[in-house]
Amino acid sequence: MRVVIALGGNALLKRGEPMTAEVQRLNVRKAAPALATVATDHELVLSHGNGPQVGLLALQAAAYTDVDPYPLDVLGAQTEGMIGYVLEQELRNVLPSSEEFATIMTMVEVDPDDPAFANPTKFVGPIYTEGVAQKLAEEKGWPFRRDGESWRRVVPSPAPRHIFQIDPIRQLLDRDVVVICAGGGGVPTMFTRGDRPLLTGVEAVIDKDLASELLAREVEADLFVMATDVDGVYTGWGTPDQALLGKVTPAELEGLDLPAGSMGPKVAAAAHFVESGGPRAAIGSLEQIEQVIAGSAGTQVVPS
Repeated sequence: MRVVIALGGNALLKRGEPMTAEVQRLNVRKAAPALATVATDHELVLSHGNGPQVGLLALQAAAYTDVDPYPLDVLGAQTEGMIGYVLEQELRNVLPSSEEFATIMTMVEVDPDDPAFANPTKFVGPIYTEGVAQKLAEEKGWPFRRDGESWRRVVPSPAPRHIFQIDPIRQLLDRDVVVICAGGGGVPTMFTRGDRPLLTGVEAVIDKDLASELLAREVEADLFVMATDVDGVYTGWGTPDQALLGKVTPAELEGLDLPAGSMGPKVAAAAHFVESGGPRAAIGSLEQIEQVIAGSAGTQVVPS
């Protein structure tokens, strides 16, 4: 079975944990054995989030005032290398030496007229108190939104339209290579207007679940999994009546009131994959990844 797993940035760096390289490596090390089992039994493509990581890099870049801060597309490319490096290294440590890996720097095209540029929703970086968030907003001009009981920076998250490296990714999969790609939703790029359009980066972060869904369709995956730090999709989240959704159809997911910057894109991505002909999509905990793939845990989205 060909499986695409999108690892959430918050699954690799849990909420409230110190944003250090060692903490992230330890989280990947804990996840590696289960991911290795998937790689042994199936053709595996891994993508990953980068919200906490790219936000941290942006803070570090803004702290050095002698030069202009690096734009988000460049920081996104940095996180593809950083997280891909740790994922590949820890997987190599638990898989046979004969297993082949490739981490692909992935550019993803977006539409310059995407309405997301006027309505930032994608959370990046650490959590803040309201007071600190207000201070950063005044100092740096960054927009913030409430994320649970805390506040986080938000940036535009345009829809992915095309994966530039899709042919090399397919060729590697056909050779039984474990592929790590589309990290952080891919590096957001677009073509300039004019007589000679040029490819250029965009100040944005593409939602990794929507980019991974496009990836799953284009590699003709049998299963598309979004692994996060919760065990599935809930109705009535945070209330006494909250309930986990088990096996559902895309039609049953319609009308759910979900946050635009977190679970909302996951549900939209799962529904779109199945509606577009994909056999099955799933949303669940990274800690239960084997059960999620088997269909016995998480929220399983299947055709009507």
